[in-house]
Amino acid sequence: MFDISGLVEDKEDFTTSKKDVLKFLKIIGVDSRFISYTSEKIYINNLRFSKFSRKRQETFNKQYPEIEVVRNSLFQKICSKSSKVLSLEIEPNSVILMPRDNFMVDVLMEPYTRKYGVKLIHDGDYDYVVNPTILDDEVNDIFSTIFSGEGLSFNRSSNEICPLINVPLDWINSFLEMDGKNKIKNENNDELATSFMEFLEDVAPQYRENVLKASEYIEKKLEAKK
Repeated sequence: MFDISGLVEDKEDFTTSKKDVLKFLKIIGVDSRFISYTSEKIYINNLRFSKFSRKRQETFNKQYPEIEVVRNSLFQKICSKSSKVLSLEIEPNSVILMPRDNFMVDVLMEPYTRKYGVKLIHDGDYDYVVNPTILDDEVNDIFSTIFSGEGLSFNRSSNEICPLINVPLDWINSFLEMDGKNKIKNENNDELATSFMEFLEDVAPQYRENVLKASEYIEKKLEAKK
């Protein structure tokens, strides 16, 4: 079997900088477009595409024992859901305005700096802005406008991207809890819509995805008529 540790036998001085960590990952054969980098942890987005095998992890941890490699299957499911949206919404080399203090958005968007060459900023001019709305909040808003008699509203700006729009809250909070982070709380949601969603949860667990798909279908049909 090919021993990848031989690739780094001639010791090079790698620092703990992001540039050097990513360089080391490339040397040992890991595709960094499918991992999320943080200074304390490397999160695997897609195990197959990242090629981050146990052997490569062993080699990585010999060089960087202080950086944890997170092989969380739920996180990988979240990344898969998110990528289906982002692959359609992001243009290569664009500048994206990020929300502040949102770990989930940060960790999901980070690899797109390598996948698509985007630049993530918190101030200044931008091509796109991230809307951190999650699936539960979007569905709550849909029901709220229906129950209020307003009908569906489609007022999202064309330059908004929503990496969490099809990710349910329970997935996010389960992962955050496993990762030692604070859970997200639903705030300012419509009480009637919330009660209806709780009822639907018991009788049709997949209702949220279906409601979102129906809303997107209606929006596309209305756009086509313009």
